Amino acid sequence: MSDASSSQTGTTYKRVMLKISGEALMGDQGYGLHPPTVERIAREVKTVHDLGVEICMVIGGGNIFRGLQGSAQGMERTTADYMGMLATVMNALAMQAALEALGVYTRVISAIPMDQVCEPYIRRRAVRHLEKKRVCIFAAGTGNPYFTTDTAATLRASEMACEAIFKGTKVDGVYDKDPNIDADAKRYDRVSYDDVLVKNLKVMDASAIALARDNNLPIIVFSLDEPGGFQGILRGEGTYTIVE
Repeated sequence: MSDASSSQTGTTYKRVMLKISGEALMGDQGYGLHPPTVERIAREVKTVHDLGVEICMVIGGGNIFRGLQGSAQGMERTTADYMGMLATVMNALAMQAALEALGVYTRVISAIPMDQVCEPYIRRRAVRHLEKKRVCIFAAGTGNPYFTTDTAATLRASEMACEAIFKGTKVDGVYDKDPNIDADAKRYDRVSYDDVLVKNLKVMDASAIALARDNNLPIIVFSLDEPGGFQGILRGEGTYTIVE
């Protein structure tokens, strides 16, 4: 990235994709949306937006419905996946409401047309929204069953020419095993795309990692529970893992 663009934003990146799971929006509840948690994440996004960074977002739907779980319980997979996509639209609208309450202009852009609640996905229009400093929340995955929101985030980040994907999780990076279970779990500062695939490190699903690798798109894994973490990493601070 050029020095001119980084000096305009005061950060390492000018345009980024933030990928968060649907579960991140449910707080301590077992399911659904927890409005104070949605507002807290929206404030994190606003602090980065205020730096002049252009932000895309993709939010999963696992807090409402997860297609794989539905199909595991006997539901036909395609139908279950479409239900999961609709759940992501609900989460995107919740995040839009929280951001706009903070004075941040947003657009929810859905891969499945539903004109009454959001815009259809048109790449050039989405790019224009970003140039006008609107946060673009991409909903309904890729619009196709059998693809996760991880893959959707990587696809949209590539189409929007984002410089990195920020994956907000419950832990502060990528570990060789689950740090919540194993006290001796080792955190990586940097890890390659191929190592993520070979060691099955659970950063994103394999198709998302392969797409990021083919487009040379770094993935930065950090903790969403760390106040100011998103902004800090953009300034080159904090604890995180970079997949490159």
